[in-house]
Amino acid sequence: MDLLLWRHAEAVDGTPDHLRELTARGQKQAAKVAAWLDAHRPKRLKVLASPTIRTRQTAAAFTDTFEVVSALAPEHGIEGILAATGWPEGRGAVMVVGHQPALGSLAALLLAGHEADWTIKKGALWWFTNRVRNGETQTVLRCAVTPDLL
Repeated sequence: MDLLLWRHAEAVDGTPDHLRELTARGQKQAAKVAAWLDAHRPKRLKVLASPTIRTRQTAAAFTDTFEVVSALAPEHGIEGILAATGWPEGRGAVMVVGHQPALGSLAALLLAGHEADWTIKKGALWWFTNRVRNGETQTVLRCAVTPDLL
């Protein structure tokens, strides 16, 4: 299974939090990563987004076919992400467009085996896959892409 974690691009400050929109810079960030993703995407990619405006705008830069999942909202933790994606037993590829700190905590869990306060940069995409080697399940970071490097 492939699991892609895409943190929403830069958004305006303000309240209510769920209604914050992408800034002009954030729209450019999302477009850059979406273009890269379009060229490198895994087959049969399912896209899930948090219900916030900024995550839906980020996902929409890539596709208009995504599912809004309430368990991916900022107030939820990694358990909601794991349940929504089916990681690691699921098949195919799932991309989550979500928030800090849950995405960073999940990245730490996948790579280090325990949750930690890792940060995924705004607009960045981390792509994980799992595999079995010598009877052991392993998590592999395939890539980490940030908008400023594209």
